[in-house]
Amino acid sequence: MDGLPDGQDDAVTPRRLGVGIGWRSQIALVVSRLPDVEWVEVVAENVVPEDIPVSLAALHQCGLPVIPHGISLSLGGTEPLDDERLTRLARLAERFGSPLVSEHVAFCRAGGLEARQLLPVPRTYAALDVLTENIKIAQAALPVPLAVENIAALVSWPEDQLTEAQFLTELVERTGVLLLIDVANLYTAHVNFGQDPIVTLDDLPLDQVGYVHVAGGILSQGIWYDTHAHPVSEEIFDILVALAERAPLPGVMLERDDAYPFDAELATEIAAIRKVLRDVHAH
Repeated sequence: MDGLPDGQDDAVTPRRLGVGIGWRSQIALVVSRLPDVEWVEVVAENVVPEDIPVSLAALHQCGLPVIPHGISLSLGGTEPLDDERLTRLARLAERFGSPLVSEHVAFCRAGGLEARQLLPVPRTYAALDVLTENIKIAQAALPVPLAVENIAALVSWPEDQLTEAQFLTELVERTGVLLLIDVANLYTAHVNFGQDPIVTLDDLPLDQVGYVHVAGGILSQGIWYDTHAHPVSEEIFDILVALAERAPLPGVMLERDDAYPFDAELATEIAAIRKVLRDVHAH
């Protein structure tokens, strides 16, 4: 691959993680009780490197990998990356000895205004140039590999020149970045924009998958909302099956960010993820 940042190998072998869950302070004690959780992801903006919550530190001390996941770096924005946010990602990775960190193919600020949500990047070559440069800057500042996630969009850009798979493939070729594939977000694109998730999977460089997100959502007035507050639907599990059939998955994790259920419901969804991986492997 051409144009990789100094110090970046042209190929990164993702580490085997297994099945995990997003650590949230609201379910910190629940996470510690869940059986067979092999790793956790933590939202970087919610944790101070010098003041790690006791329950999260305990999980790490027990040997569970912790992956920092950024939500506000705005890699797709035209404004310079925020040094403080980037430094926090790097320091958290160092604090936990993380195998990688992750962010989104999105922007969340422009013209000095904060959107406070992840906005889709136009799939154009001009936007690809911006994203490529920002990812290279981030890679140079981070002590571990970076993975970038496809987002759940509610709007699309009329000037798109590439499919999502073409856009992400070109991004991988330019930067060597890993992919964080969110199968729930692929389902969102299917419902909201008619994009076939299987076609997308077949066109992606799946050997570059760092790990996978699974989450629930809800259909309202014909629009799918990726709420992270509802059970994972059968359709989303079907996309996970299709992905697992096409490539070995280093890690798969359950996201839950609201309407937190009791332990048993989370344990059931984690068991369902594990069953998908086990059944696909068996065949």
